[in-house]
Amino acid sequence: MMVDTILEKLKITSLNEMQQSAIAAAKKGSDVVLLAPTGSGKTIGFLIPVLNSLNADIKGVQALVLVPSRELALQIEQVFKQMGTGYKVNCCYGGHPVKIERNNFGQAPAVLIGTPGRIAYHLRHQNFDESGITTLVLDEFDKALEFGFQEDMSYIIRQLLSLRQRILTSATSMQEIPEFTGINNAVEIDFLKDIKVKPDLQLKKVLTTAADKLDTLFQLICKIGYKTTLIFCNHRETVDRISDLLIDKDLAHDIFHGGMEQDERERALLKFRNGSIKILITTDLASRGLDIPEVECIIHYQLPYTEDAFLHRNGRTARMNAKGTAYLVIADDEKYPFLKENIAEENLKGNFDLPKDSEWQTLYIAAGKKDKINKIDIVGLLIKKGGLQKEEVGMIEVKDQTSYVAVKRTLVDKVLSALANERIKNKKVKIEIAM
Repeated sequence: MMVDTILEKLKITSLNEMQQSAIAAAKKGSDVVLLAPTGSGKTIGFLIPVLNSLNADIKGVQALVLVPSRELALQIEQVFKQMGTGYKVNCCYGGHPVKIERNNFGQAPAVLIGTPGRIAYHLRHQNFDESGITTLVLDEFDKALEFGFQEDMSYIIRQLLSLRQRILTSATSMQEIPEFTGINNAVEIDFLKDIKVKPDLQLKKVLTTAADKLDTLFQLICKIGYKTTLIFCNHRETVDRISDLLIDKDLAHDIFHGGMEQDERERALLKFRNGSIKILITTDLASRGLDIPEVECIIHYQLPYTEDAFLHRNGRTARMNAKGTAYLVIADDEKYPFLKENIAEENLKGNFDLPKDSEWQTLYIAAGKKDKINKIDIVGLLIKKGGLQKEEVGMIEVKDQTSYVAVKRTLVDKVLSALANERIKNKKVKIEIAM
């Protein structure tokens, strides 16, 4: 398949220098270590080599992509599907029904993407045949080590006896590649210090006291106004505390952290992605590898402990050619050695209005791919039966057993009323506002 065709389907005009280097290195057949910042396009840098390694005449899993988070697995799956290769791809991760994953192996995918824990589980239970896997990708490998996946990854790699190529990606420098990866004489591609991928990011500090920190944050949110904003905290409890404040202020937002159920996390990201939520409060779980759109503002309510973590958080904004602002909320007793002295101070004097809700709201539909429902079915239902115009329907995402669609907020009641007794594919399904 021609690269130009893939780029056209991905709506990308051309490969960047890092992606070109990664693809060229992989083509020679050697192992590849790809070092590049968050947001620089590493996914395409390894998916095209993965595609080049596949053989249409061979049945079963040929390539395995291991990732540290469920959200990253889903994102890579989505990108591969968008490439329109004709090859089957599946995702396996904790929180996803094992039964569905096992059934998917009945017609095994060419490309399998998953978290180490779940892939190790399937291998131990012999749910798929690993003997045909020739390509292994260890994506966000530094993060996988940080999350403690070393034992599972080591077990998985020991089972893959037919490997011909290993590709490892990382957003931080690797002093030493662990022996269990089996990577030998790798071609290293290092774009971590490359000026071309440095973001156009403006840093601003917001000075306050420990006692006034929450009030200062609220004032800052109101000043920022109607912009997509990620608020980073170091602890789940802090995320929940800020959320409680915004609930009291009747300010629409969502939260994202590791203590939530998987479907809650996916729904929060989905609403942020489709624009129906403008503010997402999160831990460092959202600092890397997530499929979320260009974020206009970052707020560090609590700064992280290391400069690396600080850079990864900031990598969620000002990605590629865009601009962004990162606000640092700093109490007078807080000191961070990695911050430069000359960061401009943001003035919060004045009265600012509460930001208005997004023009979009997300509807939940209790049917998905397993019910043979697709995006065209949903658009047809909303336009023909719901009375909407095409521009009043936003992003649609169809999952295995559920679907979500963004609709203009002012028309939600009208749509729900019109669809109260309607059917999709001759099946009556529940349609309601996604909570």
